[in-house]
Amino acid sequence: MIQSVLENAIKISRPEALKGEVASYIPELGKADRRQLGISLFSADGGRFSVGDTKVRFSIQSISKVITLAVALERCGFDRIFENVGMEPSGDSFNSLIKLETCSSHPFNPMINSGAIAVAGYLEPLISFEEMLSLSRKLCRDEGIVLDEKVYGSESDHNSRNRAIAYLLENKGIIQNDVERTLDFYVKMCSLSVTAESLAGLGLLLAQNGVDRESGKQLLSPDTVRTVKTIMFTCGMYDGSGAFAVRVGIPSKSGVGGGILSVVDGRMGIGIFGPSLDAKGNSIAGKKALEYLSEKLGLHMFGAGQKTEGEMEE
Repeated sequence: MIQSVLENAIKISRPEALKGEVASYIPELGKADRRQLGISLFSADGGRFSVGDTKVRFSIQSISKVITLAVALERCGFDRIFENVGMEPSGDSFNSLIKLETCSSHPFNPMINSGAIAVAGYLEPLISFEEMLSLSRKLCRDEGIVLDEKVYGSESDHNSRNRAIAYLLENKGIIQNDVERTLDFYVKMCSLSVTAESLAGLGLLLAQNGVDRESGKQLLSPDTVRTVKTIMFTCGMYDGSGAFAVRVGIPSKSGVGGGILSVVDGRMGIGIFGPSLDAKGNSIAGKKALEYLSEKLGLHMFGAGQKTEGEMEE
C-alpha cells in the first residue's frame, strides 16, 4: 500500500510545482529544475520506499539547522543553547531581522536564520566543520554527503543579509567568538549535498528517539531528540508552520534547496525533494505531497484513526 500511496502523492503533487519558483537569491540554487520531485519513506519495521527524484543531490540549506541544533544540544547543553535563543514561532520570514532589532533581545527560535547563526556561534569553537560533516553522514546514513563547493561559493558571495544578522547578534552579546568564522560554519552546513533518501534516514533516526535502527546505537539522546522534534513541529516550516501543523500534523523542517525532512514519531522518517518553492520558502509540491500522505496513511499527530504498519501494507 505504501508504495502506491507514494506514487499517487507524486502524481497529484507534481502539477503544484509549476505554481512556485526555485530560490534565486542564491544563484546556484536558481539552476534547479522546478519540475523535479521525489519522496522517500523509511519505516521503523525496515521498509524502504522511494518514488521519483530521490537520488538527486541537492543543497540541504535550512534543514541543516536540525543537525546543528541536535549536535549543539549534545555538546553545549539545553540551558546554554536556550539562554539567548527562544523557542517560539516568529511569525516572520526565515531571514527577517525586524523583531531581533526592534522588539526582542534574542532570536525567536533555532529554525530561523538568526537563531541558527546564534547556535552556530556556540558550536563553532567546539567542533570543526569536518567533524560536523562526518556526524551528518552518520545521522543521515549517507556517506555520499559532501560540501557542495559551488553552492558554498555562491552563498558566501551573496550572504549580506546573514552577515547583517550575525553582526547584530554580536552587538547584542549573543555571538562572542569570531563572527566571520561563525558565518562560514553556518554557510558550510547549509551547503551540504543530500538526497531525499538522506533526509528519510535522518527522519527515521529522530522517529526512533536517536537510536540507529541498523546498529542499535544511541546516536542522539532522547532529550535532544524530543527538543528537536518539538521545535520542528512549531517552527520548522518558517512562518507557515502553524497552517502546516493543522493541515499535515507532522514535525517537519524545510529548506530553500527544496528539501523537507519529516518525522512520524515511532513509525517512520520521510524525505522530500521538490525545489519549486512557495512564497514562504517551502517546497510547494512537497507540502501537497505531505498533506496527502498524512491523510491517506493517518500520520497527523492528533488525527483519529491512525493506521498501524500492518494496515498500511494491506
